[in-house]
Amino acid sequence: MYRHIEDFIKDWEQETQGTLKILSAITESTRKEKIHSDVRSLGRIGWHLTQTLTEMGHKAGLFTEDELEHILPPLEYKELISLYQEYCGMFVNAVRSKWTDSSLVDQVAMYGEQWEKGKVLRIVLAHQSHHRGQMTVIMRMLDLVVPGFYGPAKEEWAEFGMIAPD
Repeated sequence: MYRHIEDFIKDWEQETQGTLKILSAITESTRKEKIHSDVRSLGRIGWHLTQTLTEMGHKAGLFTEDELEHILPPLEYKELISLYQEYCGMFVNAVRSKWTDSSLVDQVAMYGEQWEKGKVLRIVLAHQSHHRGQMTVIMRMLDLVVPGFYGPAKEEWAEFGMIAPD
């Protein structure tokens, strides 16, 4: 749970950079591939992350509407990445302009429950991390290079002159 907006923003900037590294490692040809009928494609998960920003932002009172709710993923994958970046910026700007540190304990209706605004911020970040984890597994199954963001990925260990652990 966040108690200070600037603490959230610091984490937000780091986490969105990690998500952008993942999104940027996905190719146009692999974004629509499905590894299983019950698993979303990489492009669909990326679009879900983008749509969730306006969905949760609207529910929490940061946006006046959920403008991506009924929008299909962009035809061009580069546009998806661009929209993700744009809405990440809009989300953080809305938090900065509409909420204060003292308001982070205020309750908002979220998914049939009452959440403190500070919890909304924590969940938005956890949601990204959750889906990034899914994406890295799918990427490995599609033989894509997975970038590291909390430390080196398998392919990055050599840059440090080390052998990747098994």
